[in-house]
Amino acid sequence: MKALRCLSLVLALSLAALVFSSTGTFLLWAMKVSIVTYLIVFGILPLVFHYSYTIQRKILFLNFDILVDSVYWPRSVDFEKPEAVGLEGARNFYVKTDQDVNIGAWQILPRSLLNTSISCTSEAFESVLASSKRPVILYMHGNSGNRASGHRLELYRLFQNLDYHVVCFDYRSYGDSDDVDLSETGVVADSKYMLEWLIKKVKNSAPIYVWGHSLGTGVASHVLALMASEGVRIAGLFLEAPFNNIADELSEHPFAQLFKHLPWFHWMIVQPFYDNELRFESDKHITKIECPIMILHAQDDGVIPFFLGEKLYKAALESHGNETQRVQMERIDAALGLGHKWICRYDKLPELITNFLAKSTKTTQAL
Repeated sequence: MKALRCLSLVLALSLAALVFSSTGTFLLWAMKVSIVTYLIVFGILPLVFHYSYTIQRKILFLNFDILVDSVYWPRSVDFEKPEAVGLEGARNFYVKTDQDVNIGAWQILPRSLLNTSISCTSEAFESVLASSKRPVILYMHGNSGNRASGHRLELYRLFQNLDYHVVCFDYRSYGDSDDVDLSETGVVADSKYMLEWLIKKVKNSAPIYVWGHSLGTGVASHVLALMASEGVRIAGLFLEAPFNNIADELSEHPFAQLFKHLPWFHWMIVQPFYDNELRFESDKHITKIECPIMILHAQDDGVIPFFLGEKLYKAALESHGNETQRVQMERIDAALGLGHKWICRYDKLPELITNFLAKSTKTTQAL
């Protein structure tokens, strides 16, 4: 009996030793994998990012060539036929910039002109711009998709129903515009040229407004600051879901939270954008803009935190002597669930736009 018990004890100890040995080996392997993974994710990849201007640009502009190329999404759009995406009274056209970049654009007529006999030719549509008394809105989109993206189409229709002219376009390397390397300088140059083109076509017949969304707010602010330095002022500026500058946006972006605990985060992730002139410093540009400004931001924005819009608003307000008629901000309740893209569905938006246009006209006349 004792021999049997001893044998049982030996077997039990042997089994325990085997299990411990296997578990110990697994734990050691798991620890090695974890360390290697950590070094790759939090060491090597950030280092590659720090020294790769190409990756920095692609992260900022979402200009990917793999899986889904976001700047060409939706892919099935025939830009020559805006009616195919549900737009009425619209024409497709191209503008060649002073940097020899071909920019794809749409011009959309106001609702009151849809049942008229305007032919769908460049001459006819440009003639309408030159003689119109209705407001004209130049739209500058964010960093993914193109001018045919769903939330943008909804906004164009809203403008059209308010009886405004709309001109929207794609920056270089977006949509059907020329495939040219992206940079802040480049997209700002494209947008400035489009605004200058529009001013020439309108010929002071109607007030011109710029509407920027997301990254487009950084583009719009930069463009209007440059125009102001040249003595050119438009009727007003709308900034939808804006940020104050790229450095803060990068630091607060949801994806950045994975790396933000690293002591080298700012040097590896943020500083390269500044060094490579990818700054979009709207909080500096907005101090130079003379026209009335309306900021729209949803409190549940998961891409650009609401408080960055607040910081931009405060910078603008302080630089313009706390004139709330010159700088306004609409804070949209998180309970509405409009997030980053769908402020176009805000039920108070039509009234906000109409009132802002009416007040901005008076403010502009008084300046």
